[in-house]
Amino acid sequence: MKVVIGSRDSKLAVVQANMVIDFLRSAHAGCEVELATFKTTGDKILDRRLDQIGGKGLFVKELDSALRDGACDYTVHSCKDLPMEVPEDLPLVCFSAREDPRDVLVYPKGASEPDLSLPIGTSSRRREVQLRELFPQATFESVRGNLQTRLRKLDEGGYGALVLAAAGLKRMGLEERIGRYLTVDEVIPSAGQGVLAVQGRVDAVPALFVGFADKAVACAVRAERAFVARLDGGCTSPIAAHARVVGDAIEIRGLYYDEEKHEMRRGAKSGKAVDAVSLAKSLADELRG
Repeated sequence: MKVVIGSRDSKLAVVQANMVIDFLRSAHAGCEVELATFKTTGDKILDRRLDQIGGKGLFVKELDSALRDGACDYTVHSCKDLPMEVPEDLPLVCFSAREDPRDVLVYPKGASEPDLSLPIGTSSRRREVQLRELFPQATFESVRGNLQTRLRKLDEGGYGALVLAAAGLKRMGLEERIGRYLTVDEVIPSAGQGVLAVQGRVDAVPALFVGFADKAVACAVRAERAFVARLDGGCTSPIAAHARVVGDAIEIRGLYYDEEKHEMRRGAKSGKAVDAVSLAKSLADELRG
């Protein structure tokens, strides 16, 4: 059996795709697995924020086309980069175990704290509105590009700190660059942060990924994505959600930013994991008011 895994062509995306490939090779003797990489529109346009050029869909459009055209059998995504609406003909097959979901501050090489005379680099309004509470004296500036490009811009003096996902740094072996972990209470993560999503066609074989898929994480991610979808949240909307499943219980934290009132609202709900989606929608409705 031959399986072709599709991925964006960034170093981090390839590392993540290879996590899936390594699993398939170890779990299915004789399975021939290949990697196919594709450059997405979101990787090409780096001079504007995502909300100015079309949002999260720009990171998946080419991969969706590759699935439909048969250029690959499955695609691997950072779950936080997926649009909330998934095409019916390209279902999400599974979700991985979750790497560290937290956001982190990365300082210039040799620094032990952020230099707030320079802007903090982030292209995420979700991160910015929450960090303004922690660092009211800070300024913020958009930074785009792959992980290596952002770190280079930081070390060259363009920023006093960067805000990044812990998961990406850890998967790239760059954990030592983390200056400060931001708790999920300080900065609620993006829905799906730290999780890999595998997408396929309607003829996908979920059994291939038994042992890679994490049912508890899948439940949490469905709740997070339901929260964001209820609020019509896109890639750069200041909306956040993080859920954790323990046994048959779930707790979900959410953030909603009212653009008209310039008001940030946080909340949380706990309940049975089987009610994850309805709990998430209820929390979204409460925060929207």
